[in-house]
Amino acid sequence: MNDTALTDFVAATAAKYDMPGIAVGIWVDGREIIANYGMTSTENPVPITEHTIFAIGSTSKTFTATALMRLVADGRVDLDAPVRTYVPELTLLDEQHAATITVRQLLNHTAGLEWNIINNTGEGDDGLAAFVATLSELPLIAAPGERASYSQAGFNLLGRVIEKVTGEPFEKVVADTVFAPVGLEESFYFQRDIMTRRFSVGHERQEDGTLAVARTWKGSRANNPGGGLGTTVSDLLRWGRFHLGDGHTASGDTVLPTEVLQRMQQPTVNLRASTLADAFGLCWMLREVDGVQLVGHGGSGFGQFADFQLVPERDFAIVVLSNASPEGIPVNQAIVRWALEHYLGVIDKDPEPLPFDAERVRELLGEYEIDAMTATFLVEDGQLLLDCKVKPEIRAAAPEGAIPQDHPAFPIGLLPNDEYIVTEGSFQGQRGFLTRDDRGEITALDLAGRVFTRIP
Repeated sequence: MNDTALTDFVAATAAKYDMPGIAVGIWVDGREIIANYGMTSTENPVPITEHTIFAIGSTSKTFTATALMRLVADGRVDLDAPVRTYVPELTLLDEQHAATITVRQLLNHTAGLEWNIINNTGEGDDGLAAFVATLSELPLIAAPGERASYSQAGFNLLGRVIEKVTGEPFEKVVADTVFAPVGLEESFYFQRDIMTRRFSVGHERQEDGTLAVARTWKGSRANNPGGGLGTTVSDLLRWGRFHLGDGHTASGDTVLPTEVLQRMQQPTVNLRASTLADAFGLCWMLREVDGVQLVGHGGSGFGQFADFQLVPERDFAIVVLSNASPEGIPVNQAIVRWALEHYLGVIDKDPEPLPFDAERVRELLGEYEIDAMTATFLVEDGQLLLDCKVKPEIRAAAPEGAIPQDHPAFPIGLLPNDEYIVTEGSFQGQRGFLTRDDRGEITALDLAGRVFTRIP
């Protein structure tokens, strides 16, 4: 079903941000509303529909978590058991760390693992096993359970837990235990399955303002649990209705007991000043907006962006998929915010930053890092900026096109309590905070749920 107001807003937003293609699906008042705009590719333009496959990046984690929770419901996995119960060969930089992290801590990003290792362990059935064998190189950012820090590696490790418990490849387990019973017929991990269907490609904004097709469509097979799914608005709306329901399919089959499905949506760890969420559930990102609880997950990669949000108390779901970087972030956010206000009367807005304070700014200037990136606070013409770059050695070692291009530095405004917000550009509204040691010195930067350690 179409809604003229939604269709018009999507078209206007696409024009404002020069977005090649957008697919939107909404479940509200017991009906589906669809709005599609534009083309799959600037080079080979095919109209976007609700059956166009997009790479949804980290939104894939919701499928991994659901498959894992099926094993929990069946008594085959204990959330509070050490990960080594299921993956005894796990080796990390610290032996005690490897011996104590639990399955639950992987699900809610409190395992103390750095974001990821960027490598390619092949497309064979041993890809995840080979990836896990490299985790001895992964930096550790906190003791298990000490704090939340978003980890792609942690979810890829969960995929290996699923493989070890079932004795089957990760992708087959998800297809058999999640896709098939829920009725998801347009969701695939392998490009060989996607290439014969209508699919979107990503685009990257070039320095001259033009868009170029991203030649890499998704990451390697080992990244499938954390971010490797291709799917459609049609399937994601069905996915949303499943998680808004009671864990049963339309035929009455139980995919997840109601108690387990609802447990996934309960907060397990609170987040501070995070655009991602106010709290993590079991995978789900939880936010309170204008008095209502949102349950959702976003995703991005190689010029494609996904935003998937549920409002359980209002039986509402929205999916937005777009195909150009970096504008996909503000495009998706604008459409989600418009839909929340238009259909539910829920207003989502950013906090106002404090006036520029040179003394406060001075103490945070400098460089911070994770394994693959640096983030540098600097001042230009009286404006605080945050410049995020992939490390040159990481980019040089990767195949051409395998790592998305860097974005221009973000204008930053400071908030109370060592928090900050991006004030302009494609990442407007992104929030984070600074960490201090016992002496009051700034030692780390939290950006998009990841801890960047200050470089002395």
